[in-house]
Order: sequence, then C-alpha cells, then structure tokens
Amino acid sequence: MTSPSTPPPLAGRRALVTGGGNGIGAAVVRRFAELGAVGTIVDLPAAGAGPVPEGWQFRAADVRQEAEVEAAVAAAARAHGGLDAVVAAAGVVPAWQALADLDMSDFARVLDINVLGVAATVKHVASLLPAGATVTVVASLNSWKGDPNITSYAASKHAALGIVRSAALALGPAGIRVNAVAPGPIATEALLGRMAVRSGATGLSADAALAAAARGTALGRIATVDDVVSAVVFLTGSMSAGMTGQMLNVDCGVL
Repeated sequence: MTSPSTPPPLAGRRALVTGGGNGIGAAVVRRFAELGAVGTIVDLPAAGAGPVPEGWQFRAADVRQEAEVEAAVAAAARAHGGLDAVVAAAGVVPAWQALADLDMSDFARVLDINVLGVAATVKHVASLLPAGATVTVVASLNSWKGDPNITSYAASKHAALGIVRSAALALGPAGIRVNAVAPGPIATEALLGRMAVRSGATGLSADAALAAAARGTALGRIATVDDVVSAVVFLTGSMSAGMTGQMLNVDCGVL
C-alpha cells in the first residue's frame, strides 16, 4: 500500500501515445495521467476534439506520413524536455475479406498504418530516448496466428512483432526496452460494431458472437480495455525492468 506521500508510479515520466485520441490509446493516456505521467497525444485531427488531461497536449498527425510523425515526436520532446515512455497504439482493423477477394489498395492502407506507422514512430523516438525508457507497441493475438478473414491485419500484426523484436535488439545496449501487448477480442463498441456487420456471414447477432467469444476463453469472459492498459502500465514501469523484446497476451486465455 502506498502512503499519501508516495509519488504516483509514473510520476515524472514523459510519454507519447500514438492513436491516443480514441480506444485503447485514449485509455492509456487517461491511466498514464492518473499515475503521474505527462505527455503528448498523437492522432488524426478529428480525434483532437476530446478532453486532454492536465499536463498533456494534442498533436495532430497521420502515422502514414513519416514527416508528420517526425514533427510530432520533436514537438513532444520539446514540450516536456524529452521522452521516456512511448506507446504505439495507432492502428486499424479492416473489414472481413476472403483471400480471393482481397482489395490490395486496402491491404496497403492497413500495412501503412499498422506497420509503417509503428516503424516510423520507433525510428523517430529512438535517438531521443534515455536509458531506462520504454516503447510499448499495441499488437494483437494475430501477431501469433493467422485469420482467413483478415489476412491484411494478421500480416500487419506479425510485422509489428518483428519491429518490436528487432528494435529491442537495436536499443537494448542503450538501456531502452521495447515490448508489446497482444489484446485478444476486447469488449468495446468497435468490436460490437464489427460483430454486427459480420452477422450475415456468421449467423450470430453481436451479443451472441460476444457470448461465444467469452465461452472460448479460459476465464469465461473477454478482456477489457482496462486489462490491456494495465499490461501497458506494467511494461512501462520498473516492475518489468528485466523484460524486452516480449509480447504479453491479454486475452483471458484464448491462446
């Protein structure tokens, strides 16, 4: 138990969160702020309409545009005198497509966001991070396995894990740790929306699909956004000081 005089676990940490305006990224920002971190939210301009915690700023950028990523990273470092906690949460989940029906332009879009966006983020923060800094990538269970309905997504998340493992080797000698979290199905409105769209193919309503997903886990429930954020906080903090190049499954026991 901490006393009133004990500083919050992330006090003094200067963070940058891509995709921080919505979804898991926004939840990471809120938790980081509660735990004492200050930082910069990087997301598309439309995501900037939401509340920004005290000590945080919003910087509009499209992670598909390397120059915008570079500028956002530089602005974040200037605003807070450096960076030492980076979370790459920007990503997209495409609509279902059978292998024979792949839209290659959409495939390229998914790779641009989920792979090149992560690579650009890691590239441009690397030279700014001091010893003890962390980078955490929001990957997916599809970093481990394929999916016949979302080939582009599975490919992109396999690649994201490759970036994590490679960056961990490159930055480890400088004392910088690079890890990932792998959410399974997460109970969000976005997931319910996708399940509703897929109902024609699966024959299940969104609620029925959600219940079926829960039954497929060891814990009998699907993971929550808070579960994922807690894993990100763990990888950012000192309790995981001996871990790098790793990916933590947050799936309630799907795998």
